[in-house]
Amino acid sequence: METVQIVLDEKLLRETDRAARRTKQNRSPLVREALREHLRRLEVRDLEERDRAGYAKLPQQLDRSSLWEAEANFSLGCDLIRS
Repeated sequence: METVQIVLDEKLLRETDRAARRTKQNRSPLVREALREHLRRLEVRDLEERDRAGYAKLPQQLDRSSLWEAEANFSLGCDLIRS
């Protein structure tokens, strides 16, 4: 692992320390976990934006989506009958 220095404002530092005490861990693991989660969310957002851009370039044909919707509705109806 590498050691890095970051600057936090007082309020964020207090909140970080409070969260660390609440989760019974030191600051470093808490910040690492938070940074990993944030990076994961950024990656998901990038993938979603890429998908949206792709679908905007090549919109789904109505007849194809109607087939999937009909199947989904049929499956939902079967689940309700089984209940």
